Amino acid sequence: TLATELGIDKISEFLSQFNLGSRTELDTWGEAKGLMPSVQWKKAVYGQPWYPGETVITGIGQGYMLATPLQLAAATSALAMRGHEVLRPRFLRSTRNQDQREELASAMAMPNIYVENELYWDQVIAAMVEVVHKPNGTAFKIGKDAKYKIAGKTGTAQVFGLAEDEEYDEEKISKKLHDHGLFIAFAPAEDPKIAIAVIVENGGGGSKSAAPVARIVMDHYLLSKEELAETYGTSYDSSFEPFGQSSSALANVLAR
Repeated sequence: TLATELGIDKISEFLSQFNLGSRTELDTWGEAKGLMPSVQWKKAVYGQPWYPGETVITGIGQGYMLATPLQLAAATSALAMRGHEVLRPRFLRSTRNQDQREELASAMAMPNIYVENELYWDQVIAAMVEVVHKPNGTAFKIGKDAKYKIAGKTGTAQVFGLAEDEEYDEEKISKKLHDHGLFIAFAPAEDPKIAIAVIVENGGGGSKSAAPVARIVMDHYLLSKEELAETYGTSYDSSFEPFGQSSSALANVLAR
């Protein structure tokens, strides 16, 4: 696999540029660092060598690797901007001085990410667009009637481990042990205005649980009221609930 060809240290070094394994420096307290493992990290923490099989599972985001939704959103933003002029996330939008004049908070940029060939960005983004807009893409349902092009990636986070000869059967296990659904995306793909990461706890696969939620958020960020009414029906009322209607009802519309 590509992961084994690269090795864990090269993977760790490169992905660390996307703020995986470190805080995004959000303007509040309590942010988790996540974890981007390496040979040195495992030796220091467990006193054990790194095994090739651990590189394989790290290559698909499992094993020791840990990431917060905010880190995933920040990494998605870096992808959208092709590694340049990526702003750090923040809560504070603006302040008011004694004269009640609004002053926008200054935006802090993350360090630029450089790759050997700029075409690498295009290849990754093109694949993410196909996830949403190609008929065999895992998130095709949310893209087939979208009014803008979305670049996305579905994912799943396991809640518990399985034995070597054990199979995951969602119908036979407790709801609290169901996989978490994940989805990252940015849009419009050709001129990014929003990057998002969604996790639905115990929601199952990201394509059926997290992707519809992301589509709702992006629609409400990018579309006009008229376009929203056209998408969700003439009964759309922006004054009703945070997303205009019950978010579960909107998700059902997108899942049809």
